[in-house]
Amino acid sequence: MPFLENVTRGRGVPPERLAEVAQHYLHFGGVSPINALNLDIIKSIEAEFATRGIDLPVYFGNRNWHPMVEETVERMRADGVRSALVFPTSAWGGYSGCLQYHEDIVRARAAVADAPELVKLRQYFDHPLLIEAFADSIRAAVAELPAGKRESARLVFTAHSVPVSADVASGPPAEQHLYSRQVAEAARLCSAATGFDDYDLVWQSRSGPPQIPWLDPDIVDHLDALAERGVDAVVVCPVGFVSDHLEVIWDLDNEAKERAAELGMAFARAATPGPDPRYAHMVADLVDEYRTAAAPARLSEITALGCTVNGVPCVVGCCALPPRRPAVAPAAAEL
Repeated sequence: MPFLENVTRGRGVPPERLAEVAQHYLHFGGVSPINALNLDIIKSIEAEFATRGIDLPVYFGNRNWHPMVEETVERMRADGVRSALVFPTSAWGGYSGCLQYHEDIVRARAAVADAPELVKLRQYFDHPLLIEAFADSIRAAVAELPAGKRESARLVFTAHSVPVSADVASGPPAEQHLYSRQVAEAARLCSAATGFDDYDLVWQSRSGPPQIPWLDPDIVDHLDALAERGVDAVVVCPVGFVSDHLEVIWDLDNEAKERAAELGMAFARAATPGPDPRYAHMVADLVDEYRTAAAPARLSEITALGCTVNGVPCVVGCCALPPRRPAVAPAAAEL
């Protein structure tokens, strides 16, 4: 509960919702898997750096639990680091996907005297290596379905739902709905790479009060709708997530999978890209891109921002929300 209270502080999440989410964590031993997943990614990044001859130490800081980002910046300062690149485990724009990381940087630097300069790397939702990793995971998921259902399987992409007001406000003031447009573009790219002519984009992990509109439909509701249309097999790709943290394994591997079984629907879930070597390769590419001023490796023309110094917003008013922000579910806020 202390972790969940950190995640949701000031966001109006009802106590009963926190208690419900706490049960999800207790179902898996009371521990979020995200630290272990991030540490595995770090090992892969260090190996990729060594292969490329990139002589940079890698540090790890969290927003909501130890190691806290403030502690990490303090350790960096003590180690003599004067400038660092910040890689976020979110590929997206929007408040939770981008601006909140800038706020973390500001808060951490304010807590540490003589803190190093911190440069957040850009949004990477359409990086070729990310799309390749997702595409291969979709193909592997299709192969898990019964042989007679692979050809007719429906491809369904999911991403973390956010309040509609947050999605409207995501991006610069002149570009609304940047978060959902980036997710939709990533889904389109993955679908094209795997040869699916048609697919669905739905949402998951809503946690706000029912009177506040969030992006929908929800994945479980969508499975019901597909069953009514006679769909008997689905491949679900969590395109909005980089690793199998709690909301992926609970909302998809438990709730969605169980609902599909109740509907008599074959179900396969595509893996997230974090453990794929191409993910660490992508991180190294983003580092080299910044250090050498190389042209960004991108597959679309949808806006990709997020790279600024010391937490300065990309644009005045970018991803700004009203002072009282609607609730955002826990894992969307994990760093």
